Amino acid sequence: MSDVTPPPAATPYSSAPVGPKTNTLAIVSLVLAFFISLGAIICGHIALNQIKQTGEGGRGLAIAGLVLGYLGFFFGLIAFIVALVFPFLIVGSSGGFSY
Repeated sequence: MSDVTPPPAATPYSSAPVGPKTNTLAIVSLVLAFFISLGAIICGHIALNQIKQTGEGGRGLAIAGLVLGYLGFFFGLIAFIVALVFPFLIVGSSGGFSY
């Protein structure tokens, strides 16, 4: 008989190379940008500071959260101002209330 050794057993799953860990606050900033703009702005700035110090991943997520957060904040502020001023514009243009 020939001395044949079987090939080594193949592992069913190979591990993918692991990159830098994504900063959690960067993810939170992006998610909050769709609901609470001010929270997205705060978390985004903290995340960028942490990413700079620790070298974690997620800089793009933090920036996207900041951009969307600032856009949502300013559009919300404009809508609030319009909602305050609009009733006065209607009353002023019609000559006031008639009873």
